[in-house]
Amino acid sequence: MNNQLLFRVDWWAVLCYFMLVTFGLVNIYSNIYNGVTLSPFDFSNIIGKQVWYFIICLIFWIPILYVNPALFEHLAYILYSIIIILLLGLFVFGTTRSGATSWYDFGGISLQPSEFSKIAVSLLIAFILSGIDANLNKRETFLKFWIIILLPALLIIAQPDPGSALVFMSLIFVFIREGGSFYVLTITVTSLFIFILTILLNPINTSIGIFLVLILIIYYVRRQSKKNRLWSYFVMLFGCIGFSFSVNFIFNEVFEQHHRDRINLTLGLIEDVKGIGYNVNQSKIAIGSGAFIGKGFLNGSQTKGRFVPEQHTDFIFSTVGEEWGFVGSFGLVLLYTFFILRIIFRAEKHTHSFPRIFSYCFASILFVHFTINIGMTIGLFPIIGIPLPFISYGGSSLLAFSLFFFIYLNLDANRLS
Repeated sequence: MNNQLLFRVDWWAVLCYFMLVTFGLVNIYSNIYNGVTLSPFDFSNIIGKQVWYFIICLIFWIPILYVNPALFEHLAYILYSIIIILLLGLFVFGTTRSGATSWYDFGGISLQPSEFSKIAVSLLIAFILSGIDANLNKRETFLKFWIIILLPALLIIAQPDPGSALVFMSLIFVFIREGGSFYVLTITVTSLFIFILTILLNPINTSIGIFLVLILIIYYVRRQSKKNRLWSYFVMLFGCIGFSFSVNFIFNEVFEQHHRDRINLTLGLIEDVKGIGYNVNQSKIAIGSGAFIGKGFLNGSQTKGRFVPEQHTDFIFSTVGEEWGFVGSFGLVLLYTFFILRIIFRAEKHTHSFPRIFSYCFASILFVHFTINIGMTIGLFPIIGIPLPFISYGGSSLLAFSLFFFIYLNLDANRLS
């Protein structure tokens, strides 16, 4: 039975995992290399810590693989409750770094509960939606789904760490896949568009634009069928305009100054290459200097000169761009793309909804992490401080994503066909 389980393991995904982690270790080593060979097992340096974190991950792999998959369903509520308690405990026992109280410190070892909350949320969502009577178009299931997501997200925002909380919005893809109303995605995208447009323009100009667009939509709809109820469009009109006029309050009163600065910088409203825009500017210089094939391992001048802050964590992609060039960067993007698509394709083969939904949660969170992290290093997205999965330095991130992956492997290997 054990041998049969090993044959059913998604070894292509395992290969992707080892390639990503190994490539991460190589780039972390390059970040801290100063001409003196460093021991990969010395816990006193960054590369040594990451290697030991990886070893700890591998210790968990086999036990998790051979766990009865039904146990994950039974533990869903318990793990979610533990995570909520840990997130609440941060406000009393947490350690503050870079303005966010997001860590527990245990004598040199740190733990960030928000990283593990993604697993707990995914397990509980999969458990709730795999119920016999689960239907996302029912009010009860709809409310449960969003409460499960919003409760930890709000606690993480309060730390404040809005970047980690934003990742939970990736689960809207799971919502749509499992039969939820497509209008939720439409409303989310529309709200984001109006938010950005209002910042770029102003509430009055944005409202005029919304009014003209909806008038054209109403005119088109009425020409197609006169049976359509116009009142719903007028509700949309007033709702969108009302949201537009609330954007300034949200932007100025809810967001902190450094968040506002980063959004303004990304939208091109300010230019500050020596201040708030320094990280992104240096990251873009490093990536651009790598050209087509890169400068080579340990040969990145921007990396060696420590010109990019946080380069071993959130901005590690700038090392990839500088030392491995377009070829290495594009190869990394292709590897992530294959990995995520592999998870999705395998998820669709499940006959039971719990492993399918969990796999989709994993793929969605992985996709948003990878997209936003790379996007912010090249100036497409604001800097929100989320790591590149399996690549960036960080014990909590590596351990959490590894556990996420190992649970996926268990559920996939025990697939009923």
